[in-house]
Amino acid sequence: METKAIPVRNPRAKVAGGPARPSTRERILDVALDLFVEKGFDKSSLREIAEQLGFSKAAIYYHFASKDEILMGLHERLDDIARRASEQLGQLPAGVDAWAALLDELVSEMLNHRKIFVMFDRNRSAFEQLHRRGYRASRGDFDDEVRRLIADPSLPVRDRVRMASAIGAVLTTLVIYGDLLHDVSSGELAGLMRDTVGDLLGRRHQGRRATPRPPRAVGPELARPKPSVRKRPRTSGRAAT
Repeated sequence: METKAIPVRNPRAKVAGGPARPSTRERILDVALDLFVEKGFDKSSLREIAEQLGFSKAAIYYHFASKDEILMGLHERLDDIARRASEQLGQLPAGVDAWAALLDELVSEMLNHRKIFVMFDRNRSAFEQLHRRGYRASRGDFDDEVRRLIADPSLPVRDRVRMASAIGAVLTTLVIYGDLLHDVSSGELAGLMRDTVGDLLGRRHQGRRATPRPPRAVGPELARPKPSVRKRPRTSGRAAT
């Protein structure tokens, strides 16, 4: 049976008087992201993604050969965040002040994409399988830049320890344990993270702004899927014979 593929749209095409319209590929990734957060990668299907977009499953194949390729596309969004951070690190002068400014921006960037970090946490096994099949992220560059700056012998040891502690707090809180904080709004979490970074860098009371800046644009907060509760069968009180 002949199927009609959806043409690729220019991702920068604008609706008159409105913001840029996302490409079909990006729309597929957005819907998949929501499903992978809500149901998990293994329990989501290409048919569900297509139905939510209002076109056939065959049209998905025009952009992605498999569900694994969709997961890889979402992984590339993570890579983009790491790549932008790596570029900033590469231009960063040594010192706690520059480090504080970088982490301030990193908190905003990560919370602007908070849902994708939750998706990563809830689908770790799927990402591990992706890595075993040979896909490698670009986070290695980010890690290398972080190590280079923290290992800088020209900095006081105290500053190097503070810098290591601060970056560790941001990544651990938002990547490893971010899903456990799904009930905390992104605006509140951003403020608390900036306070924590300021404490670790010894800058909490040294001219930092009094009101923490919220992320630029954050969607609805993430709700953890409620576990199903099985009702115990009612018995008459007699022992089974």
